[in-house]
Amino acid sequence: NKAIQIYGNLDCAFNNAGVTVSGQLIELSEEEWDRAIDINLKGMWYCLKHEIRAMCDRGNGAIVNMASVAGVIGTAGASIYSASKGGVIALTRAAAIEYAQSGIRINAVSPGAIETPLLQNIPDEILTQIVAAHPVGRIGKPEEVAEAVLWLCSEKASFVIGHNLIIDGGYSAQ
Repeated sequence: NKAIQIYGNLDCAFNNAGVTVSGQLIELSEEEWDRAIDINLKGMWYCLKHEIRAMCDRGNGAIVNMASVAGVIGTAGASIYSASKGGVIALTRAAAIEYAQSGIRINAVSPGAIETPLLQNIPDEILTQIVAAHPVGRIGKPEEVAEAVLWLCSEKASFVIGHNLIIDGGYSAQ
C-alpha cells in the first residue's frame, strides 16, 4: 500500500528476503523450522498477496521471487533452507498460473553461491570447495543476479511466466 500511496502504482516487485538455517536435519529445532518457513516462504506469500492485488487493479505487472539453487537440487546440511526455497519455487509457479491472464508475470531466480555477506563467515577451505564445485570456476556477483531480475521485470521477458531462472555458474548442470 505504501508504494501505491507514494508512486501511484506498482509496476514490478522483487521479493528478496530470507534466512539460512544449517545443520543436520535431526539436530534442527522446530523453532528453526518455523523461523525459516515464516521468513522464506510465508513472507513470500504475504508479499505476493499484496503485490498481486495491487497489480490486478491495473491489469499488468511483473514479480520476481528470490529462491535458491538449494531449492532445486537440495543441499546437505541445509534441509530446512532447501525446503523453504523449494516452496518458493512451487508458490511462484502456482501464482504465475493463477494470475497470467490478469496480465501479471511471476517468476523466480535461484542463485547458487553469490558474493554476499553470507559467504563472509565461511572458512577459506570450504569457500575453496564451493568455488571448485562451480564449472565456471568462481562464485557469482550480486550484479549478475540483479541483471537477471531486471530482465524478468522488463517487457523483454513478456512471454516468460512461471519460470525459475537458475543463476549458478553451471553448478546444478552437473
